[in-house]
Amino acid sequence: MSDTADFFRSRLDQMIDLRHPLAVLASRMPWQEIEASVAHLFARRVRSGKAMVDVDLFGSTASLVGAGVSKAGRPRLPLRLMISLLYLKHAFNESDEGVVERWAETPTWQYLSGLEYFEHRWPCDPTAIGKFRRLLGEEGVEELLAQTINMAVTLKLIAKKDLAQVIVDSTVQQKAVAHPTDSKLLETARAKLVEAAKQAGLELKQTYAKESQGLRYKAGRYAHARQFKRMRRVLKRQRTIVGRLQREVTRKLSAIGQAVSEALSTTLAKARQIWEQTAGRKTKNGKAKLYSWHAPEVQCINKGKSRQPYEFGAKVGIATTLKHNLIVGAKAFSGNPFDGHTLNPQLEQATILMQDSGVKPVTAYVDLGYRGVDADNPGVSIKHRGKRKQLNAEELQLLKRRQAIEPVIGHLKQDHRMDRCHLKGEQGDRLHAVLCAAGFNFRWLLRMIAKKGVAFLWPLYLRLRGVTGMFQKWRVFAARVMQLVNRPSKSPALVH
Repeated sequence: MSDTADFFRSRLDQMIDLRHPLAVLASRMPWQEIEASVAHLFARRVRSGKAMVDVDLFGSTASLVGAGVSKAGRPRLPLRLMISLLYLKHAFNESDEGVVERWAETPTWQYLSGLEYFEHRWPCDPTAIGKFRRLLGEEGVEELLAQTINMAVTLKLIAKKDLAQVIVDSTVQQKAVAHPTDSKLLETARAKLVEAAKQAGLELKQTYAKESQGLRYKAGRYAHARQFKRMRRVLKRQRTIVGRLQREVTRKLSAIGQAVSEALSTTLAKARQIWEQTAGRKTKNGKAKLYSWHAPEVQCINKGKSRQPYEFGAKVGIATTLKHNLIVGAKAFSGNPFDGHTLNPQLEQATILMQDSGVKPVTAYVDLGYRGVDADNPGVSIKHRGKRKQLNAEELQLLKRRQAIEPVIGHLKQDHRMDRCHLKGEQGDRLHAVLCAAGFNFRWLLRMIAKKGVAFLWPLYLRLRGVTGMFQKWRVFAARVMQLVNRPSKSPALVH
């Protein structure tokens, strides 16, 4: 007969193998500490942005997630559940919809989330994950990354001294946008101008919808056939159409209200920028180009790859340990800064994430893109190939480990969703980069726990069951019995 409290359901710890790496990690993660560190981010707020105070029989208390039923609506979901969903999403390369579907079918995932009984239903609506992610903010997701580093040190999977030597490199986190061509951008600007004018109640003489569709087809075909003179004539006509619509909308703005004018100003500014930048291959006065209508923060970054010369997104700095490939920092930078200028904020972030371990980066191994920034990073010894004559034999040997960060970046993109960022704005870029690193470290912890084998998991399993002392006595007794059984007899005649 089952010893479960629910007669009709079995407990999750009776359904799964408690020696599974996810089960071990679920029992060792400091969930209460994680929840306490991010709870202040979920204080109920009024529209002005100030924290609300709930008054009950025992006095005034701040209402936080998990601190009771909210008066604003349904009870909030447990913090541990939502945090575990974020870890699992990026650890196993799932979307918001995919992670809730897989969670409903995987008992070990539900055990990690703190459930006692198996539930064959979605834990939440997929949109709740996005809302929770925005409420966490950059501070909250960095706390999730810091806890993975703390767990690696607590489980003795990495020594504290190994955190002092790091490898720093940069990569491009591409945005989920279409490849920006002048023809596509001009057609988008035309469509947005027509849409904005319609919403404002403006009647345009002509929308050029049918002609623009044919022009877009022609531009693509001429570019494919390398007939660039014809393609440029098509682009010139598209620019003419956008210019006409823009001037017509501007003329009719005086006849409508000021509120509608302010709503149209953003659309007109973007259309004007696209119209100007498509006049030539280079922009005037070094003004940045607009590569996506809905994501104006996207930058064109050249990393020197022959296969893909230009990538459109945000530059991301990655810092890993020298020997164990554990990520200790991930930071997205707006614009397209020089690699050397990103080293100081990257090391500063790594220092903050490792502050619970009492260690900070002392040596940084980098490539030649980080030359000439030693004065900006006092207290950190920067090693690269340009200083070969200044390095001793041991440092030269360690410098060969710098390339170890390249497969880490590859795994971040292929296995942890850094290949394309679907989150909105510059804040979305920053959140996505840190969460991808947290997912990588989560899988790293699972691999290292499995690598340690049963010898590492068996004492933990026994401590959970509270029978460590009994096992020791049984082992001594079994060894004594085996000695008596295997001892040869002194008188063979007695055996007969």
